[in-house]
Amino acid sequence: MAEKPRILIVDDEIIVIRSAERVLKAEGYDVEGALGGREAIMKIEQNSYDLVFTDLKMPEVDGITLIRWIKKTKPSIGIVIITGYPSQDTIKEALELGIIDYVPKPFTPSVLLDVTERAAEWIKGIKPEEKKVTEEFPPAMEAELERVINELRRKQGALIPVLQRAQEIVGYLPPVVQKKISKGLNIPVAEVHSVVSFYSFFTMKPRGDHNIRVCLGTACYVKGIERVLSKITDALKINIGDTTENRKFSLEGVRCLGACGLAPVMVIDQETFGAMTPKKAIGIISQYDPAFAEAATTEAVEEEMAEKED
Repeated sequence: MAEKPRILIVDDEIIVIRSAERVLKAEGYDVEGALGGREAIMKIEQNSYDLVFTDLKMPEVDGITLIRWIKKTKPSIGIVIITGYPSQDTIKEALELGIIDYVPKPFTPSVLLDVTERAAEWIKGIKPEEKKVTEEFPPAMEAELERVINELRRKQGALIPVLQRAQEIVGYLPPVVQKKISKGLNIPVAEVHSVVSFYSFFTMKPRGDHNIRVCLGTACYVKGIERVLSKITDALKINIGDTTENRKFSLEGVRCLGACGLAPVMVIDQETFGAMTPKKAIGIISQYDPAFAEAATTEAVEEEMAEKED
């Protein structure tokens, strides 16, 4: 596979395809679109793709049917679903079929890029021709992880409890840990990854002292969470899924925080903050780190002076 994967976007709405193409092509991805499942099958038969992003609700050939066909005929292709209001049964079925992740509608450029980056990394980690994962952790940590797997492996629905314990032990769930759990529980590694990427309380990257979660659901999106998120990423100098250099803050974008009435919403650790504005968000984050507070105050003063000069 090339440095960046070749991607096919499948949806029955041309605006969704064009939006995704615009965002991904700007970052150097090779992207094509297919208007529906039938056209996608034709393109996949004629061309080579590394990733397929597909909607679920489409006429003629729906997303689940397309995923089944890809898994049967082109199992090396990674699959990400794009969906607005998925039912629990549909998501469960998609997870069981081995999707890598999913993108909620409407999506922001940052969310789409974050999911695409994770999917690309995952493909590199599971394809045999790619360089193997070299992450390692101390023997004592590995022994504790093995103990947890052996303790829970025979229990029904063991995967999520094992993942929770593994994250407590290691701090996060990198590919090497997911593969170890896959082997220990005798389930496909793609299934493990799908569960890790689906639930917001799991992370595949090390977290900082304080975890910031920003809701990207429809209610928050409509009320301006994108401006809040942009301000946070600029101030912390990180993107969604990253941790600041001083390991003070990690930033997550989540599909729902269960507080739509407070939209737009931000959660830091276990505390929920509603009616967010860019300025309010920075003020709250400043309370958790004196050094950041000082830098944010200096920046605010400089911005105010620049506005007066204008």
